[in-house]
Amino acid sequence: MFPLSAAAHPRIPAPAPARLAPLTRTGLDAAYTANRADAAQASRMAAAHGDTHRAAVDGSLAAPSRHLLAFDGRGSGRATEVIGDLAHADRIAVVVPGSDTSLDTYGRFRGDTLALYRELTRRAPAGTRTAVVAWLGYQTPGTVSATVLTTGRADQAAPHLRELIRDLRAMVGQEPRITTVCHSYGSVVCGRAAADLDVNDIALIGSPGTGADSVSKLHTPARVWAARGADDWVADVPHVHVGLFGTTLGLGTDPMDPAFGARLFDAGQGGHSAYFRPGSPSLTNLARIVLGTTKEMR
Repeated sequence: MFPLSAAAHPRIPAPAPARLAPLTRTGLDAAYTANRADAAQASRMAAAHGDTHRAAVDGSLAAPSRHLLAFDGRGSGRATEVIGDLAHADRIAVVVPGSDTSLDTYGRFRGDTLALYRELTRRAPAGTRTAVVAWLGYQTPGTVSATVLTTGRADQAAPHLRELIRDLRAMVGQEPRITTVCHSYGSVVCGRAAADLDVNDIALIGSPGTGADSVSKLHTPARVWAARGADDWVADVPHVHVGLFGTTLGLGTDPMDPAFGARLFDAGQGGHSAYFRPGSPSLTNLARIVLGTTKEMR
């Protein structure tokens, strides 16, 4: 059975995003401070609007321990959060979420990124510094909607993902190894961005497709990986292209199909939401991809 889509997001008032200077290593703290202040104001505005849940989410993002590269509390919301010491990291994972992810469900998404960071910290060779970026930088589609069957939202998101990667490359002085970890519809975003995405690896997990029929059609020099848990319902998504009222429904070849050409890795027995479960084969192998220790993969 497919999960039900979250309810439509109400129009929640919030301040416009902070206008910040281009990101630099020395300017990170100023960006974090400005975005936390926006989150605090958004929390107050949501509370006045009567939305106690959103007020609590925004308030948690405003905590001194949180490191926000970007924040926009309006509508379904956007946030880009750093876990770890980004300024000095030489291994960076950017996690791109799938459908039904918003500020209202942000806690679940952040939990996944925290799990990946902890696994990286545990497995990193001596002297290797890691960071994970949780990128809720686009309006995700609902799981049960026509939008999730097209590349439309991904096409809108792709330029913003490319911009984030360019900013990370420009900000971090050394040449970090960057991996995008793309879950569910997030793999469509990564697929649409891939041609100009300056990353070393693209890992597709629980993917319904990328909008392309093969790795070669992604036009990327990055290594492309794919995995699916044995109990993931996304395996039942049909891989077809159907024209309907000027829109193409369907997301291309299944990335698990050998014809697609991805490097397949073990994700264990888990379902669609289990890829970041501590102790799972999927989390172990994602960490190996990010760290560049894939020779250890089974």
